[in-house]
Amino acid sequence: MKPVPMDDVETELRLEASTSGLADRVPLVSARSLLSRGQLRVSIGMLVVLLIGLVLDVQLTVVLVVAVATLAYLIAVLYRAFLFLRSMRNDSVEVVTDEEALGVPDSALPFYTVLIPAYKEPAVILKLIDNLTEMDYPEDRLEVLLLVEEDDHETLEVLQSADPPSCFRMVVVPPAEPRTKPKALNFGLTLAKGELIAVFDVEDTPDILQLRRAAVAMARYGPEVACFQAKLSYRNATQNIITKWFTVEYAMWFSLFLPGLVSVDAPIPLGGTSNHFRRDSLRAHGAWDPYNVTEDCDLGIRLFREHYLIKVLESTTMEEANSDFVNWVKQRSRWYKGYLQTFLIHARAPRQLKKEIGLKGIGHVWCFVGATPILAVLNPLFWALTIVWFVAHPQFVLEIFPAPVYYVGLFLWVFGNFLLWYLTVLTARHAKSEGLVFAAVLVPIYWVMMSVAALKAMWQLVVTPSFWEKTVHGLDEPTADGPPLDGEMSDELVGLAS
Repeated sequence: MKPVPMDDVETELRLEASTSGLADRVPLVSARSLLSRGQLRVSIGMLVVLLIGLVLDVQLTVVLVVAVATLAYLIAVLYRAFLFLRSMRNDSVEVVTDEEALGVPDSALPFYTVLIPAYKEPAVILKLIDNLTEMDYPEDRLEVLLLVEEDDHETLEVLQSADPPSCFRMVVVPPAEPRTKPKALNFGLTLAKGELIAVFDVEDTPDILQLRRAAVAMARYGPEVACFQAKLSYRNATQNIITKWFTVEYAMWFSLFLPGLVSVDAPIPLGGTSNHFRRDSLRAHGAWDPYNVTEDCDLGIRLFREHYLIKVLESTTMEEANSDFVNWVKQRSRWYKGYLQTFLIHARAPRQLKKEIGLKGIGHVWCFVGATPILAVLNPLFWALTIVWFVAHPQFVLEIFPAPVYYVGLFLWVFGNFLLWYLTVLTARHAKSEGLVFAAVLVPIYWVMMSVAALKAMWQLVVTPSFWEKTVHGLDEPTADGPPLDGEMSDELVGLAS
């Protein structure tokens, strides 16, 4: 397999567009710089006010901070419960049956480009080629671009000796900062010929009809629908306790929360794989931000700001769940860091943001994108206060929780935690995979893991905001009982929720 030929000038132009295109065109929404001058002034001002408050009245200042945090927790819990209920609507997921997908003549299907960023993946890259070769889509209307970094000699060596179908092409991405997945995707997009663009990760096993389903779904709508997000689940769901927690979490995310967001016309934080875009929509608005380490979430918000719609497609891609704690923390801390990046970037110009998406849209971004990592960071503090109170009953805890704050906090501790735990167990119960219910019962331990990752993300946001921490793949032990994420799961959840 030979790389796509490019001369030095062409390569440099494509690389420049991939790394600086968005930042040069629309610096307001680029993560090349983390905080704007206005945000720096506001941050310094808030810190000064906090310090003055602590000097003048420590107790009152701490009470106000705790009250604001408690209110944020309350809103976040109620918001997720609201999304759970909204996800039960029949129109929250786009369904394309097998008959519809196979009923379109090959000649009527749009030309498709599949982008696969691969970095240090010699162990799994050939399996990926096998998985994509099995997909049902005419070869003459498909190109698969394997995006490999120039200094990734191991992966390049494996691909050079491979002999995939002719629709596969190897694209060598020149080494340049930032060394991120979105930079590679942008480079691939400059070469893409397809009317539709799909993104898969190197460890993916997509539904063999997913490209056809996405093409049919796109044809149902006009250009206002820019993307379909397929669902994700894990083929090694029952490998160990971490993969079980991860699987239940993904089932909640893709079968409950994202459909819930669709049903209320909220911005959709895309997953990093199994996205299906209209190429014109991507190119018109700068594609992926190479400096954002959750480029998928950010792109979903930016498309929403441009008044595009994103929908969830009823088609599942099986992935490899992280089975190693250290590897899991690396991946999750990157996700949290990217969510924090995205939240800060889209809070730079509040007036313009309000004009583009309204107060309702801002509320969705704050409750889902901002609250997810921030509350995970705060959790250890409130857990510690709870433990200290029950063990020693110190006076200072009583003083910083006046009656109104205390009762709201107690409600959240009892009802809020129970609700989130109940939804997790409910999801596991209907995922129909061995051992998931027991893992869901122990999910508070997983919440502690999330807080560890969130604290690491907060630190990295300050010292290395655009550093992409590599996730190691090929550690899975595939199981035959991965949980389904089909429409009937939501139907059963409706019965239990009602």
